Amino acid sequence: MPRTKVAQILRETLSGTEVDVRGWVRTKRESKQNFAFLEVNDGSCLANIQVVVDANVPDYAILIKQISTGASVAIIGEVKESLGKGQRVEIHARQLTVLGTSDALTYPLQKKGHSLEFLREKAHLRPRTNTFGAMARVRNSLCATIHDFFQTRGFLYVQTPIITTSDCEGAGQVFQVTTLDLAKLQQFKGPIDYSRDFFGKKAGLTVSGQLEGEIYATALGDVYTFGPTFRAENSNTTRHLAEFWMVEPEMPFYVLEENMDLAESFVRSIVKGVMDRCQADLEFFNERFEPTLLASLQNIVENEFIRLTYTEAIEILEKSGHSFEYPISWGNDMHSEHERYLTEQHFKQPVILTDYPREIKSFYMRCNEDGKTVRAMDVLVPRIGEIIGGSQREERHDALIDRMKECHLDPEDYWWYLELRQYGTVPHSGFGLGLERTVQLVTGMTNIRDCIPFPRTPKSAEF
Repeated sequence: MPRTKVAQILRETLSGTEVDVRGWVRTKRESKQNFAFLEVNDGSCLANIQVVVDANVPDYAILIKQISTGASVAIIGEVKESLGKGQRVEIHARQLTVLGTSDALTYPLQKKGHSLEFLREKAHLRPRTNTFGAMARVRNSLCATIHDFFQTRGFLYVQTPIITTSDCEGAGQVFQVTTLDLAKLQQFKGPIDYSRDFFGKKAGLTVSGQLEGEIYATALGDVYTFGPTFRAENSNTTRHLAEFWMVEPEMPFYVLEENMDLAESFVRSIVKGVMDRCQADLEFFNERFEPTLLASLQNIVENEFIRLTYTEAIEILEKSGHSFEYPISWGNDMHSEHERYLTEQHFKQPVILTDYPREIKSFYMRCNEDGKTVRAMDVLVPRIGEIIGGSQREERHDALIDRMKECHLDPEDYWWYLELRQYGTVPHSGFGLGLERTVQLVTGMTNIRDCIPFPRTPKSAEF
């Protein structure tokens, strides 16, 4: 008999159907009349399925004693309409197998509320809770809608290197990859000879797949990368991770305005996609974590994004009369509090900012003719702030060399990137979206560490 998911039983009319269900026991209630109720969850949906087990089940008395919260079971039985409140159907067991017992005294996930901080210490068990089961399903749905968005538009999915010798952002926050014996190196003074390392040069974990993505975009057309990225930023906040996932499309022949159009369509499409696919999970987050969640997501789906320049945004912030922790002045990067003010209080909807000062942006962004700004854009959304960062790329060979030197980068380290500007260069654009920040957006979770299965942060790399 094929196994049946709990989600399918609850979604479809299966009364009178015999099913084979496997899952974990959330609760057990025994009656003195030789029957018991088990609440079983298999992870396919937020809801449990009630299983009625009575004395007609072989070895009933022995098996029921073995079952406690956390035990895994296999049930074969008939789906029937339920007479109990809060459930449409239930399973009447014909056969019960205990696959794995669980020590009721030591099982960490008792039937009570647990703090998110406690659950981070139990990352191997937290997917069994309602919160993290819902988070995992939402994250899965987001990934599916992301791929759907690009695949239906003819984009090519490209897998870019995880190990690289190029620091895309030029910030130096790269995890080093080496096979050199660090203990021996401590005994010697002087510079390290990286020619003796595995790759013959200094290498690290990628902070972005953008530069390599441009290689394929300038040969095959619209492409996107979707993979893990790493940043050795010693920032222990609710907004930062050392390991995170990025979606980065690169489009040849796109100018900034077309880039913004795609980014806006992308955000609205994936938010609508997860609202359609994960209604029950989002209602759970709306009820338990963020009471304005569903309304704010609907706001994103239904309203066009406001567009204005960085300079115009600075003027709005300076005239707002609002007291900010970080001072506002032209030439400084915006902080989350500034971005949230614009989206939550001033415009009350998503915003796209353009034309940032060149001094605070990366070397690969195309310089404007004013000599002060670059063709950059950030998409800002309520509750999160920046969710997408992108730009029109600098396609002019000499201008790119000048910007590299201005940013204290050695053009020789990017020889292949510069050659793309010598052989058939074209205007092109792209952007990056962080998956975990998007999970934050659609779940209302306040700490980004709760938006990834296994968070990697300073001094923490368990599991």
